[in-house]
Amino acid sequence: MLFRKSFYHLSSENGICLWEPQKERVESSNILKFIKYVNQKYSLNLLNFDELYNWSISTKENENGCEKFWSTLWDFCEIKAEIKGESILSKGGNFLEAKWFSEAKINFAENLLKKKDDEIALIFRGEDILTRKISFLELNEQVSKIQQFFQEQGLNENDRIALFMPNTIEAVAVLLAAASLGLICSFCSPDFGVQGVLDRFGQIEPKLFIYTDKCVYNGKIIINHEKANEILKKLPSVNDVICVSFFNENYIDINLETLKEKNYFYYKKILNEYKNKDILFKQLPFNHPLYIMYSSGTTGIPKCIVHGAGGTLIQHLKEHVLHCDFKPRDKVFYYSTCGWMMWQWLLSALASECTLLLYDGSPFYPNPETLLKYIDEEKAQFFGTSAKYIDSLKKSGFIPKDKFEFKYLKTIGSTGSPLVAESFDFVYECIKKDVCLSSLSGGTDIISCFVLGNPIGNVYRGEIQTRGLGMKVEVFNEKGENVEYEKGELVCTFPFPSQPIYFWNDPDKAKYKASYFEKYNNIWHHGDWIELTNHKGIIIYGRSDATLNPSGVRIGTAEIYRQVEQYDEIIECIAVDQKWKNDNRIILFVRMREGIALSENLISEIKNKLRNNCSPRHVPAKIISIPDIPKTKSGKIVEVAVRNVIHNIEIKNKEAMLNPECLEFFSNIKELKLD
Repeated sequence: MLFRKSFYHLSSENGICLWEPQKERVESSNILKFIKYVNQKYSLNLLNFDELYNWSISTKENENGCEKFWSTLWDFCEIKAEIKGESILSKGGNFLEAKWFSEAKINFAENLLKKKDDEIALIFRGEDILTRKISFLELNEQVSKIQQFFQEQGLNENDRIALFMPNTIEAVAVLLAAASLGLICSFCSPDFGVQGVLDRFGQIEPKLFIYTDKCVYNGKIIINHEKANEILKKLPSVNDVICVSFFNENYIDINLETLKEKNYFYYKKILNEYKNKDILFKQLPFNHPLYIMYSSGTTGIPKCIVHGAGGTLIQHLKEHVLHCDFKPRDKVFYYSTCGWMMWQWLLSALASECTLLLYDGSPFYPNPETLLKYIDEEKAQFFGTSAKYIDSLKKSGFIPKDKFEFKYLKTIGSTGSPLVAESFDFVYECIKKDVCLSSLSGGTDIISCFVLGNPIGNVYRGEIQTRGLGMKVEVFNEKGENVEYEKGELVCTFPFPSQPIYFWNDPDKAKYKASYFEKYNNIWHHGDWIELTNHKGIIIYGRSDATLNPSGVRIGTAEIYRQVEQYDEIIECIAVDQKWKNDNRIILFVRMREGIALSENLISEIKNKLRNNCSPRHVPAKIISIPDIPKTKSGKIVEVAVRNVIHNIEIKNKEAMLNPECLEFFSNIKELKLD
């Protein structure tokens, strides 16, 4: 039986307080300790989170709280480094020239491998097929052996390693071994098609290619040798190939021509051939490149976004220690593939001496209980997922609290798309009442968050709790003015450590400038349509480039999705503008549940709901049923692509999508040619 809306609907209003932290949680929080630490160091009297935030973004010469914040965070988190240096921020007046900790020498991997004991570092599950665990001591040993192999193969600082791997223990070990030597890592998950991988790895000319022989999805074992072979045919820069066995099986001869032409190694054999010894942690500049990430590529070849080791480390420590309240021995889970930045975000929790819960496969195989069973059995403190997962769980009819206690669960994280108010209700009514629901938003561009949770603050229905400490996030209206309590563009008006250090193959920074600084001079324009509430929380209404504009009124797509996706008959929907008679009209496409047709009654009901709960401007001109909706590899729906298709504009890079074949459903629709 489907889960009925009336059961979980607490209120029709946003802004209702759904959770307030208990006194014990506030008093034991890392952020309260940090406030006291700051007060003592600078003789201040900051009393709460809001005052800390305001200090952390202050750029006045007599205060300079922003620089002091990042420097103090370094000390508070005890970042290991050969030298920190006196310079915190140089050329801070210019985003493109700003340099953080320019004198520092650090190593990213060293900060993630501080523990070397028998406590569990990583727990892995491949659906219900495979479970493995590894201690911090064993992880250090594995990293040591892979590092020795890299050295013997002649890999040097700045050489690129391409990882075509699922979210496994070996992916973590390889990344740490590479980072210890200053190599640059780039990831694609095995669900990418051959061309999608080549569009990414082909730009960065990797010397080493690592892939996993198998992976699992929906109970099926998928073999990756053929795909790896096809990829390597067009990656001439690769000299060495490592094959990781998903099931830790012994050597199997692979009779594929291109693979045989390369220096081919088995991960398991490498571990057997080298002896454990102390890991060399090269001390490198703060901005030494660590990751090459990729834009979604839905409008062209993906941009190669390079993130530095130091900026990634200090930003993730801030988010983990202060915003998520991670503590040593906490168990942390985030459902992600290696192709989504939340994997890198999760990995950095090792710097907080947490145990990482890794998972590869479908989140709903063999049933909706899968991930919840995992975090409950492993006694996780943090459960991270996507807004779409929470919505799908809600529609599945499964009530998690009826089966699981979640005794240790303190925080639920959600990202990927706006978390609608009804999903807040579902979490508190059907998962756990005493939990901090932290909706997060940022992106690959900053490998972190602009807005996220606050463990000592209230959770209000439909709102993200706060802006990130040290992140001068503002809302700009159409005139470029900073506003509150009205919708506008998410901007950041001062540099921050985790902004990209550069784009690959972009020597004059032309692509970099065009991506973030074209709309506003020297102000980061992120492309989200948001509102700052009277609680200092944030509501995200969708991407600003997907914002609907009927008769000149801007409407965020999330406003429509929130209303429409409450219907059990509808799995998901997508709304776009169509140019029509010198204006724009809203077209709503809905994906119906199997066996249910879109009726005239339901169309009328949807239109009335939008008219009554939103406004007449929100009512679509057409509501059309389609069998599927296009998404990026990380599961985000792609409004811009659908809008282009209905206007007969060519889609340049379909390989970037998870399901590009479904774009055909939106082409030449008869209803779109009628009034």
